[in-house]
Amino acid sequence: MKILHIISSGGMYGAEAVILNMSRALNESGHNSVLGVFSNSSNPNTQLHEGAAKEGIESHLIPCKGQMDRTVLTSIRELASRTNADVIHAHGYKADIYLYSAMRMGGVPLVSTCHTWYDNDPFVFLYGVADRFVLRNYAAVVAVSDEVKQRLLKAGVRKEKIHLIRNGIDLRPFDNARPTLRGDSTGDAALIIGLVGRLSKEKGVDLFIRAAARALVEFPRARFLVLGEGPDRDKLESLIDELNIGDSLQLLGQLDNMPSIYASLDLMVSASRQEGLPIAILEGMASRLPVIATAVGDVPTVVLDGRTGVLVSAENIEALSAGIIELLRDTAKCKRLGVAARQFIEKEFSAERMTTDYLRVYESASRTSKARRFEATRPLGEKTK
Repeated sequence: MKILHIISSGGMYGAEAVILNMSRALNESGHNSVLGVFSNSSNPNTQLHEGAAKEGIESHLIPCKGQMDRTVLTSIRELASRTNADVIHAHGYKADIYLYSAMRMGGVPLVSTCHTWYDNDPFVFLYGVADRFVLRNYAAVVAVSDEVKQRLLKAGVRKEKIHLIRNGIDLRPFDNARPTLRGDSTGDAALIIGLVGRLSKEKGVDLFIRAAARALVEFPRARFLVLGEGPDRDKLESLIDELNIGDSLQLLGQLDNMPSIYASLDLMVSASRQEGLPIAILEGMASRLPVIATAVGDVPTVVLDGRTGVLVSAENIEALSAGIIELLRDTAKCKRLGVAARQFIEKEFSAERMTTDYLRVYESASRTSKARRFEATRPLGEKTK
């Protein structure tokens, strides 16, 4: 089976990691995964395209100028024809809308994965409304969490079209990774605490920064790192200056070779206000890191409090800082949680399991589309046997 993935990518985040993990597993199992990545004029981020090319995964750039570029429709049709795709799989609201507009009469089954929607921005909110309307017409829609599934149902997507598939990762890169950050920008710090995520409100980076300021009172030699990029960088830098912790907390931006980043950390934090099921948490757990996370979205299905990590309530700086301090004090607990986290990810969140689940969705969508095409071409009045 040949699957064409379409995405408008803003960097190497959760959806991009899912696509790469799935593409590796699909290609290794005899299928063929191809990428179509938007090259947006306003933000021409091609990291996913370049990362795929390095791994030998076929990838194509789709030029896109502005929010309503009709040439994108032609590009998608041409790419679908050239790759002879059996299924086209969209990721994200922009890809969903453009793909449906381009291929609604094309006969190729359309599948979408809804990673999550962040509706705090009015403009993005309107896109989310349009996206959920379009998704009613897709052959299949994948939700990565129960929360996303419920939002799809409320938006009118039929229950039989919705499939819950939790994210999975390729575990191999996280085995024996070299800790490249130690002895580099972090100096000789004994303890390194990291947050991996986009610099935007929903990720709660400001909460992490405030919690770090409190934890530094007891652990002044600790170093706090934020890995990711986004629209709130200036606000967050101002907050770091306001708290006077610039020597202890750094915004490192988006870095390559994440397994080596995780290997450099002693503790990982997720302070999100809103989430589905973040890939960063799965990767941290695969790296045997103790994780402290806010109990939002489907995070509590992975970070099992006291078993594979520590959960705290969202928007609670005091609880977050107390959790960080507790784990930094208790190295034995950290090790126990890290080992249990890795075992849990191996059992429940492998890329192979995720890919097998997606293949079932692709095959079901293909069967449904073929049946509908047959009904559409059957002579009027002919009875179905």
